[in-house]
Amino acid sequence: MPKPATSDYNPFYGTYIKLVPQNDALSAILANTPEIVSFFEQIPADKLDYAYAPGKWTVKQVLQHITDAERIFAYRALRIARADKTPLASFEENDYAEQARVDGLDWIDMIAEFKAVRSSTEYLFKSLNETELQRTGTASNSPITVNSLGFITAGHALHHRQVLIERYF
Repeated sequence: MPKPATSDYNPFYGTYIKLVPQNDALSAILANTPEIVSFFEQIPADKLDYAYAPGKWTVKQVLQHITDAERIFAYRALRIARADKTPLASFEENDYAEQARVDGLDWIDMIAEFKAVRSSTEYLFKSLNETELQRTGTASNSPITVNSLGFITAGHALHHRQVLIERYF
Protein backbone atom coordinates (compact mmCIF):
# COMPACT_ATOMS: atom_id res chain seq x y z
CA MET A 1 0.00 0.00 0.00
CA PRO A 2 1.40 3.44 -0.88
CA LYS A 3 2.32 6.20 1.53
CA PRO A 4 -0.71 7.55 3.35
CA ALA A 5 -2.47 10.73 2.32
CA THR A 6 -2.01 13.64 4.71
CA SER A 7 -5.68 13.25 5.67
CA ASP A 8 -4.89 9.76 7.04
CA TYR A 9 -2.99 11.01 10.11
CA ASN A 10 -2.44 13.96 12.42
CA PRO A 11 -0.09 16.51 10.75
CA PHE A 12 2.32 16.07 13.69
CA TYR A 13 3.33 12.69 12.24
CA GLY A 14 4.18 14.10 8.81
CA THR A 15 7.78 14.68 9.91
CA TYR A 16 8.23 10.94 10.45
CA ILE A 17 6.41 9.80 7.33
CA LYS A 18 8.47 12.14 5.10
CA LEU A 19 11.67 10.40 6.24
CA VAL A 20 10.52 7.04 4.88
CA PRO A 21 11.79 6.41 1.32
CA GLN A 22 9.82 3.19 0.76
CA ASN A 23 6.34 3.14 -0.73
CA ASP A 24 4.75 0.63 1.61
CA ALA A 25 4.75 0.29 5.38
CA LEU A 26 6.05 -3.26 5.65
CA SER A 27 8.97 -2.60 3.29
CA ALA A 28 9.82 0.51 5.28
CA ILE A 29 9.81 -1.34 8.59
CA LEU A 30 11.83 -4.25 7.22
CA ALA A 31 14.34 -1.98 5.47
CA ASN A 32 15.17 0.18 8.43
CA THR A 33 15.44 -2.55 11.06
CA PRO A 34 19.09 -3.48 10.29
CA GLU A 35 19.96 0.19 9.80
CA ILE A 36 18.60 1.21 13.21
CA VAL A 37 20.02 -1.82 15.03
CA SER A 38 23.46 -1.32 13.48
CA PHE A 39 23.44 2.37 14.43
CA PHE A 40 22.73 1.60 18.09
CA GLU A 41 25.22 -1.27 18.21
CA GLN A 42 28.00 1.12 17.15
CA ILE A 43 27.45 3.69 19.90
CA PRO A 44 30.39 3.64 22.33
CA ALA A 45 29.66 2.78 25.97
CA ASP A 46 30.94 6.17 27.17
CA LYS A 47 28.14 7.93 25.21
CA LEU A 48 25.18 5.95 26.55
CA ASP A 49 24.44 8.28 29.48
CA TYR A 50 25.18 11.45 27.49
CA ALA A 51 22.56 14.13 26.93
CA TYR A 52 23.41 17.12 24.73
CA ALA A 53 21.82 19.63 27.14
CA PRO A 54 20.32 19.71 30.63
CA GLY A 55 16.85 18.20 30.67
CA LYS A 56 17.36 16.33 27.39
CA TRP A 57 17.21 12.57 27.14
CA THR A 58 20.30 10.42 27.33
CA VAL A 59 21.17 8.07 24.48
CA LYS A 60 19.74 5.20 26.53
CA GLN A 61 16.51 7.12 27.07
CA VAL A 62 16.23 7.76 23.33
CA LEU A 63 16.46 4.06 22.53
CA GLN A 64 13.95 3.22 25.27
CA HIS A 65 11.63 5.90 23.88
CA ILE A 66 11.85 4.41 20.38
CA THR A 67 11.03 0.97 21.80
CA ASP A 68 8.16 2.25 23.97
CA ALA A 69 6.66 4.28 21.13
CA GLU A 70 6.91 1.36 18.74
CA ARG A 71 4.97 -0.82 21.18
CA ILE A 72 2.28 1.84 21.37
CA PHE A 73 2.13 2.36 17.58
CA ALA A 74 1.85 -1.41 17.04
CA TYR A 75 -0.85 -1.69 19.69
CA ARG A 76 -2.80 1.06 17.98
CA ALA A 77 -2.33 -0.62 14.60
CA LEU A 78 -3.58 -3.94 15.98
CA ARG A 79 -6.65 -2.41 17.61
CA ILE A 80 -7.59 -0.44 14.50
CA ALA A 81 -6.82 -3.33 12.12
CA ARG A 82 -9.23 -5.49 14.12
CA ALA A 83 -11.93 -2.82 13.59
CA ASP A 84 -11.93 -1.70 17.22
CA LYS A 85 -13.68 1.68 17.21
CA THR A 86 -12.62 2.63 20.74
CA PRO A 87 -10.71 5.94 20.72
CA LEU A 88 -7.12 5.29 21.79
CA ALA A 89 -5.45 7.57 24.30
CA SER A 90 -2.33 9.60 23.70
CA PHE A 91 0.82 9.08 25.75
CA GLU A 92 3.20 11.61 27.25
CA GLU A 93 6.65 10.65 26.02
CA ASN A 94 8.50 12.64 28.67
CA ASP A 95 6.60 10.89 31.48
CA TYR A 96 7.50 7.54 29.94
CA ALA A 97 11.16 8.54 29.63
CA GLU A 98 11.23 9.67 33.26
CA GLN A 99 9.77 6.40 34.50
CA ALA A 100 11.77 4.01 32.31
CA ARG A 101 14.72 3.59 34.75
CA VAL A 102 17.27 3.05 31.97
CA ASP A 103 20.27 3.71 34.24
CA GLY A 104 20.30 0.14 35.49
CA LEU A 105 19.64 -1.48 32.13
CA ASP A 106 22.28 -3.28 30.09
CA TRP A 107 22.80 -1.67 26.66
CA ILE A 108 22.99 -5.01 24.85
CA ASP A 109 19.71 -6.02 26.48
CA MET A 110 18.11 -2.73 25.44
CA ILE A 111 19.12 -3.34 21.83
CA ALA A 112 17.82 -6.92 22.06
CA GLU A 113 14.54 -5.59 23.43
CA PHE A 114 14.21 -3.17 20.52
CA LYS A 115 14.92 -6.02 18.09
CA ALA A 116 12.26 -8.18 19.74
CA VAL A 117 9.67 -5.41 19.63
CA ARG A 118 10.58 -4.65 16.01
CA SER A 119 10.30 -8.32 15.10
CA SER A 120 6.80 -8.36 16.58
CA THR A 121 5.92 -5.22 14.60
CA GLU A 122 7.23 -6.85 11.41
CA TYR A 123 5.05 -9.93 11.97
CA LEU A 124 2.02 -7.75 12.70
CA PHE A 125 2.40 -5.81 9.45
CA LYS A 126 3.14 -8.99 7.47
CA SER A 127 -0.20 -10.36 8.64
CA LEU A 128 -2.29 -7.37 7.54
CA ASN A 129 -4.15 -7.23 4.26
CA GLU A 130 -5.08 -4.11 2.29
CA THR A 131 -8.49 -3.80 3.92
CA GLU A 132 -6.93 -3.87 7.39
CA LEU A 133 -4.22 -1.38 6.40
CA GLN A 134 -6.89 1.04 5.16
CA ARG A 135 -8.92 0.93 8.36
CA THR A 136 -9.21 4.17 10.25
CA GLY A 137 -9.45 4.63 13.98
CA THR A 138 -8.90 7.39 16.48
CA ALA A 139 -5.68 7.86 18.44
CA SER A 140 -4.72 10.96 20.39
CA ASN A 141 -8.05 12.53 19.38
CA SER A 142 -7.21 12.32 15.67
CA PRO A 143 -8.14 9.92 12.88
CA ILE A 144 -5.37 7.60 11.78
CA THR A 145 -5.06 4.62 9.45
CA VAL A 146 -3.21 1.40 10.15
CA ASN A 147 -1.06 2.10 7.09
CA SER A 148 -0.08 5.47 8.56
CA LEU A 149 0.96 3.79 11.79
CA GLY A 150 3.34 1.55 9.85
CA PHE A 151 4.99 4.53 8.19
CA ILE A 152 5.07 6.42 11.49
CA THR A 153 6.79 3.47 13.16
CA ALA A 154 9.53 3.37 10.53
CA GLY A 155 9.92 7.13 10.35
CA HIS A 156 9.96 7.63 14.11
CA ALA A 157 13.05 5.44 14.49
CA LEU A 158 14.73 7.27 11.58
CA HIS A 159 13.87 10.64 13.12
CA HIS A 160 15.48 9.79 16.44
CA ARG A 161 18.54 8.30 14.78
CA GLN A 162 18.94 11.61 12.92
CA VAL A 163 18.53 13.62 16.13
CA LEU A 164 21.24 11.52 17.79
CA ILE A 165 23.58 12.05 14.83
CA GLU A 166 23.00 15.81 14.72
CA ARG A 167 22.86 16.67 18.43
CA TYR A 168 24.69 13.93 20.29
CA PHE A 169 27.62 12.89 18.12
